[in-house]
Amino acid sequence: QVTLVESGGGLGQTGGSLRLSCAASGRFAERYAMGWFRQAPGKEREFVAVITWAGDFSYYGDSVKGRFTISRDIPKNTVFLQMSSLKSEDTAVYYCGRQRREWVLSPRYRNQVEYEDWGQGTQVTVSS
Repeated sequence: QVTLVESGGGLGQTGGSLRLSCAASGRFAERYAMGWFRQAPGKEREFVAVITWAGDFSYYGDSVKGRFTISRDIPKNTVFLQMSSLKSEDTAVYYCGRQRREWVLSPRYRNQVEYEDWGQGTQVTVSS
């Protein structure tokens, strides 16, 4: 089992930036692709971004493509989400999760059922 702890959320301004972190601990945490999802009030959890275990490939949801960047510090077992050009619709609780299978990226990476060991989430609120 891997324990994930998100941080870095808070209040951002429209057009501004925030950086989220997801610290992973536990056995073989570095072997897994990691993803970010978000959930706004009254909406389903939405795929944001995913990065492979080696950090060599990443993929993004259509609503954040070109504005958000996912990265990872492998020695520190930490995944980051750099959020830029923030919009009010980015307001949500952001969660990180690890994919179920080590060493591979599931082709269904947009589906939250491919992930487990979710963190507690961090609130991001974007205001004008």
